[in-house]
Amino acid sequence: MTTRKYTCDKLVIFYDGNCPLCSLEMQKLKQHDANNQIELVNLHQANFNTLYPDINFNKAMTILHGVYQKKLLLGLNVTHRAWTIVGKGAFVAPLQLPIVKQLAHCFYLLVAKYRHPLSQFIYRRLGIGTNTCELGVCYEKSAKETNNIDHRRQ
Repeated sequence: MTTRKYTCDKLVIFYDGNCPLCSLEMQKLKQHDANNQIELVNLHQANFNTLYPDINFNKAMTILHGVYQKKLLLGLNVTHRAWTIVGKGAFVAPLQLPIVKQLAHCFYLLVAKYRHPLSQFIYRRLGIGTNTCELGVCYEKSAKETNNIDHRRQ
């Protein structure tokens, strides 16, 4: 890591704040972070490249990135570390078993690739999560936004 100084005691997670599924998981994670041991960084914040030149935006959009004890963590290793830090490690511990880890990693990459349409599907079918997220704020799009219809009087 070159420019940004990372503290040894915090896990810094770089996530896609425009992804409702990702934002929901980060929200749930922070609810359990009583000791403030996790710092969340939205990849879409305006000054991201300036603040974090050592994190490649395109790679981070492909696979979850995190930094813990000055080491780069990727994918499910970030997820495992995060939930372990907040005391919920038992739920993700199976992800570290040899055979499960390989299968889970492949599944994770597939989910990560299609996270936006999956978020929409889960929201529409199960009502879980939010409809959309922009700049770290999640909300349900109105019909006007969805149809892009201008209802102003001419």
